[in-house]
Amino acid sequence: MANILEICQDAANLAATQKPQDLFNGTSQQEAIFLSIARSTLDSLRRYGDWQELTKEGELKTHRNKKVYYIKDFCPDFFSLLNNTVFIKDGTEKVIGAITPEQFMRERYFNAPENGLKFKIQNNRFVFLSEPEEGMKIVFNYRSANVCYDAEDEYGDNPEKTEITKNTDIPLFDEYLVKLGIVWRWYRRNGMPYEEEFNEYQQEVKKRFASSLAVKDVNLAQGYFFEKAEGVIVNAAASN
Repeated sequence: MANILEICQDAANLAATQKPQDLFNGTSQQEAIFLSIARSTLDSLRRYGDWQELTKEGELKTHRNKKVYYIKDFCPDFFSLLNNTVFIKDGTEKVIGAITPEQFMRERYFNAPENGLKFKIQNNRFVFLSEPEEGMKIVFNYRSANVCYDAEDEYGDNPEKTEITKNTDIPLFDEYLVKLGIVWRWYRRNGMPYEEEFNEYQQEVKKRFASSLAVKDVNLAQGYFFEKAEGVIVNAAASN
């Protein structure tokens, strides 16, 4: 895998411009431009959709007398929740997906809560309508905010990061895709025509993203969980 500096150097070859040698050289405008557009490219890809590269499983452990849980407290790299992927791990009870504000208020003030937990996602928090039992393990899939990993970590753990901070950091996304994103942004940054490069990049993004969803839907709602299987789909193309 190519690191971010090597990808920027390849992009410079395509753009017929001077290759960067140190993206964090604060005295060079050329280096600063490449660092800026590299970060912009990775941030744009992170926000594009639920990439397989960014999909992770989170786990929430409930506590007594607590109905509000900040996701960042137990998933520091949390970016967004994947719909229809929330379940209690032991399979004894289903947690339905986030309800609308209208449903939340109706259930809270006008109706007696049904059996089964209900919640809403508000300001990156799990807000439960009724207090869950203590010690429950609720699992869910989410999109990570990380865009690269540290290839030269001193402990050899190669931790993922939300932003590139070293020349040797390696993007989590396909390096060719990242290179195309850097090229068209470099042209735009320098006031040059970039429509052809932008269109090529957009086509490649759509192709790569579609291929990451070309997997069989996984139905979690089998008889083991409850009698009536209503179909809870993980990472389905139709739900994105």
